[in-house]
Amino acid sequence: MNKINNMLELQMLVLENVNEDHTLFRKELKKSQKWLKLKDLVALKKWLLKKFNKKHKETINEVLEDVPA
Repeated sequence: MNKINNMLELQMLVLENVNEDHTLFRKELKKSQKWLKLKDLVALKKWLLKKFNKKHKETINEVLEDVPA
């Protein structure tokens, strides 16, 4: 069984699992913004843009607009 080491890894897993549902993806991304520290948000944004750029670029940039990439 895989062990989640931290909240960043958990949110990455959740976002990966809900990426087919735009509404759920946005909701989980907003939760990430509340729960994660800036350092982790920067890492998350970079990962999201690399992995889901075509599908969710607008949502990622809108929700995480204040987070540098």
